[in-house]
Amino acid sequence: MTRRGWILFVAMGLIWGIPYLLIKVAVSDLNPVTLVFFRTTLGALLLVPLAAARGGLAPLLPRWKTVIAYTLAEVALPWVLLSDAERHLTSSLTGLLLAAVPFVGVVLSRLTGATDRFDARRLMGLVIGFVGVAALVGLNVSGSDLTAVGEVGLVAIGYAVGPMIIARRLSDVPGIGVVAISLTLPAIAYAPLALLHLPPTMPSPEVLLAIAILGVVCTAVAFLVFFALIAEVGSVRATMITYVNPAVALGLGVVLLHEPFTVGAALGFLLILVGLFLATRRRRATAQRAPELASESSAM
Repeated sequence: MTRRGWILFVAMGLIWGIPYLLIKVAVSDLNPVTLVFFRTTLGALLLVPLAAARGGLAPLLPRWKTVIAYTLAEVALPWVLLSDAERHLTSSLTGLLLAAVPFVGVVLSRLTGATDRFDARRLMGLVIGFVGVAALVGLNVSGSDLTAVGEVGLVAIGYAVGPMIIARRLSDVPGIGVVAISLTLPAIAYAPLALLHLPPTMPSPEVLLAIAILGVVCTAVAFLVFFALIAEVGSVRATMITYVNPAVALGLGVVLLHEPFTVGAALGFLLILVGLFLATRRRRATAQRAPELASESSAM
């Protein structure tokens, strides 16, 4: 991976490792739909004017169906499911389960005949990382949590499909426009239900702060960085941030929410790091294509 790729990778690993903690805090006072409404509204208010000023909205009109598909896969459905799941699962467990996203991405990539494929070494890295996730969560999921785990599984599929749509169908349009619209549509669609489920009293300061950080940092800023990451390293490798996100989610959950940290968690995290190294390491010949990928996506 290039130096720029690693910088973007680390930034995304940190930024998208935080939401699990913030969502856990926010759903203590807010309905999942209401939380997603506030999160997408904040992000849209920040990005729509910027996208419009840069001429990033008009080019999306001919691709409106694809933009809607991306919105459903990456934002509208996953964020509600994720917020609902965290009413039953710990923030760290939720983050760890989503480390399956790269595995789902590779499977879907191969099934759909994508060119962004992994060799045997990278596939082995994915397998090792997935085993690490299993070690982390295998003893923490009870029968009563299966519905929530299923919701997180659907989120993983959506998070794998989203980057594929960007890479294959929207790579030649302004990324900031795609992000802005993908936040605006759920904000509008969820507004009636969100307002219907407003809490009877003002949420706590902690919840309000969590909403603000989710909307500004973990949404508006994060998506811009994520598009740059996809352009730099490809859609499948971009989902490798989900091997770093769990570590951040686990650390924050343990330190701030006093969630359990076990020997199995330490072993699982080590396996995830090994899998990450193997799955993201490039051969020299492949690395030489990075400048070409960057130039092709310079509009973003």
